[in-house]
Parts: sequence; C-alpha cells; structure tokens
Amino acid sequence: MQRFTNPRDLYHGKGALEALKGFEGKKAVICVGGGSMKRFGFLDRAKAYLEEAGMEVKIFEGIESDPSVETVMKGAAFMQEFGPDWIIAIGGGSPIDAAKAMWIKYEYPETTFEDMCKVFGLPKLRTKAKFCAVSSTSGTATEVTAFSIITDYQKGIKYPIADFEITPDVAIVDPDLAETMPPKLVAHTGMDALTHAIEAYVSTVHSEFTDAPAIRAIEMIQRDLVASYGGDMTARDNMHTAQCLAGIAFSSGLLGIVHSMAHKTGAVFADQGAHIIHGAANAMYLPKVIAYNAKDPEAKKRYGVIADYMHLSGANDDEKVAALIAFVRGLNDQLNIPHGIKFYGADSFPTEQGFVSEEIFLERLPSIAANAILDACTGSNPRQPSQEEMEKLLKCCYYDTEVDF
Repeated sequence: MQRFTNPRDLYHGKGALEALKGFEGKKAVICVGGGSMKRFGFLDRAKAYLEEAGMEVKIFEGIESDPSVETVMKGAAFMQEFGPDWIIAIGGGSPIDAAKAMWIKYEYPETTFEDMCKVFGLPKLRTKAKFCAVSSTSGTATEVTAFSIITDYQKGIKYPIADFEITPDVAIVDPDLAETMPPKLVAHTGMDALTHAIEAYVSTVHSEFTDAPAIRAIEMIQRDLVASYGGDMTARDNMHTAQCLAGIAFSSGLLGIVHSMAHKTGAVFADQGAHIIHGAANAMYLPKVIAYNAKDPEAKKRYGVIADYMHLSGANDDEKVAALIAFVRGLNDQLNIPHGIKFYGADSFPTEQGFVSEEIFLERLPSIAANAILDACTGSNPRQPSQEEMEKLLKCCYYDTEVDF
C-alpha cells in the first residue's frame, strides 16, 4: 500500500493571497523571513486579510536562510505564549520549513529536535493549530510537501524532517509573490524544482499519481526556466506552478541522493566562509547522479522516458541518458551555475578556484559521505551506494569528472 497526500486546499493564480480572508479562527501567527515580503507589501496584505477574517494577528519575523534549530525553538516559544489556532508561513522555503518545525514543538512542547527527525514518526498534529503555507519562491514547494529542512549549525548538517503530518492544510500559490525574486534565486530555485521532479520520477516509490505531476513539471521547467531567469514574467508565473507540481510529485514519491548530498554539503563548509546554496548544489550534483543511477536498468529506462517527454535526441536509452545529462549541464551554463564544488565561488557563481579547498574537501569527505548515506532521501534512490561509492560520487561532484561506476 502507498499513500498520496496533499494539502486539503490549494489556492492558485494571481491574487490567491486573498483566500486568507475566508479563514476561520481567533488567533493567527505569521512566520516570515527577511525583508522582501514586508518590502513588497505582501506581509501587510496577509495581516490585513486575516484581521478582516476577524483574527488577532502576531508576526514572528527574521527567520534566516537555512533556518537553525535555535530559531525553531524561539518561534515555538513565541507560539506557546500567543496560542494561535492558525500558523501562516509566508516566503521562501526557509520560513515555511522553520514554521513547520515550530508547529510540531508548539503542539508537543516536550518534543526534542531529535524526536522531530525520526522519519515518519511524528504524533498527530492539529490539536492546537492548522497550517497555511504561502510560497514566494519557485523551487522548494514546501507549501505542498511533507518535508522541512532544519540546520544544526553545531554539527554543520541539514536535517530533513519527513512526515505527512506536516503537510500544510492550505497552500497558497500566488505568482504575484514570485515576481519579486532576483535572477540568482530564480536560477537556484528552478534547478531545485527540476531536481525534485526528476528524482521523484525515478524514485523507487514512484506511482502513477506522482509520475504525472513530475513529468508535467519537467516539461514546464524545460520551457520556462531560462525565460523566467531572463525576466519574462509570464514564464515566471508558469514556473511557480511547475515547482508546485514537482512538490506534489516528490512529497509522496520521495527523492534520491542528489538531495542527500546537497543536505550534507550545504552547511558543512560554513567555516570556510559560505554555504553551498541548496538549489545550486542540486544543479551541480544532478548530472552525476543521473549517470550513477543509470547503471540501474529500471532507472535508465525511466530517464529515457523523461528524455522522450522533453523531445531530446537519442536512438536508445544510453543516448537519451547522455542527452538528459547534457541538457542539465547546458541549463547550468545558461543560469551561471558551476559544474563542481571546486569551481563554486563564495557568491555561488563559477570561478577558477572556489571557496572549498581540495584539502578541506578531502579531509571531510568520509563523514560527508557517511551522513549522506544516512539521509532520509537515500532510501528511495534507485541505487543504494556504499561508503566507497558515495565518496567516489562526491569526488566527481567536486572535480566535475565523469561517473563510470
């Protein structure tokens, strides 16, 4: 038996933020990140809509990119004091992910972060509050998923929280919010979305219910991502839909080791001066993982199907896999994303020598590989890598070398 879970309601299209006017409750807390939602007026509008619905509203703001365990605990304490029956998270993946974890702690104050990280092991939520996610970026799709990513900075590791309980009750996918994204964010979130769709399609737990949104998302991203990056707002609006479809696919179809490696390399080099931004990590690692997974016959066949839907060339599955890899690498070039960690600058752009030195990378490689194997996303990957294989794969992702194993 398999399960396919989505938010009960999904409001989409321009002006969908107004759906907040129809919410029923007494108190709502709005969780938000930096200044962009306030700067562009969306935070004030959301607050006004909820007040129009008759609710008392408080705002928890300042949630950082790659939110920390400490931020989660602060937000949960804020909620404990206020007692909301609606939690509204508005912004990119970070504030929504943080708010999901806060929700768990708010409902069950005795829960530890370690408890939250037990895969599909959460108690029943909604005893105190319902959850609405309003996405402003076109990539994470956390507004429709059963996942949250929280960073333990003491360990330098990003941990996925995975449980259908944290699937939002309501998702609002309003493209007006996505039109405020700067080009670099468009590039990184767009490649995150493409990775979601491709990994979900070849996942070992894919189904007809996840295949359909995955393929449609891939088709739309192929058509619209580069144009969105170039400032085409019709394409930007389409990408907001495409990333949500990819989220619907992976929330129930799960992911693979592109994400396992991205989670475990994202913050581990923070002491060297920067993070490897999640979407950029996915973009760099995706071609390598396609090559690795394609050694599995079923995965190779499914990559071939993806290539067919994309109308890529190839007389057989081997040629189609090669064409798919070439397409992803070409996208990275168009979006100014490097092809390997060695060439990843502190500003995320390609450079001759990135911020992670070879010495530091090799020194940390064994632990990164071990943690990636343990990541929640690894279990649904078409191939289960050994420690040796994961280290070799990560080396290919560092040096941008061919995967032949």
